[in-house]
Amino acid sequence: MRAVWFTGLAALALFAGLAWYLAPLQPNIVTLQFAFTPAAFGAVIHSWPAEHLARYRAHFGADFVLLACYGAFGYLCAARTRLFAALAAGLQRAAKLALPLAAVFDAAENLLHLWLTAVPRFGADAVYVSAALAAGAKWALLLGFAALTVLALRRARD
Repeated sequence: MRAVWFTGLAALALFAGLAWYLAPLQPNIVTLQFAFTPAAFGAVIHSWPAEHLARYRAHFGADFVLLACYGAFGYLCAARTRLFAALAAGLQRAAKLALPLAAVFDAAENLLHLWLTAVPRFGADAVYVSAALAAGAKWALLLGFAALTVLALRRARD
């Protein structure tokens, strides 16, 4: 149980710190995450002053630690606690995999964004789409884990 608490609290602390650190960026990074085209991506990047782009690029070290923490938390929470015990076996497996898979997509998105923000990238339309699809998959899996958690809590209560 210590590992569940440690990874969960570490993820929460890192998320809060990163949210505070990235708050000055307008448009926010979620807008950038769903920029499917070079034009949409560039519109966000070029609206930021140079120090905001530097701030965005600097956050990735902590973000990689965050995704490791929330990925581990999701697996440990589903595998080592009774939280999801009221769910069918398939949903329990989905709960175990949701956050680790979200972390994989988050890492892919981070690597692509690091590459896309290093220098202007022309003729790389598929990379912009790939980064946005990775972000979409990450968010879908995060929301899926949240939905499974709510379902499990409701079933346990009933």
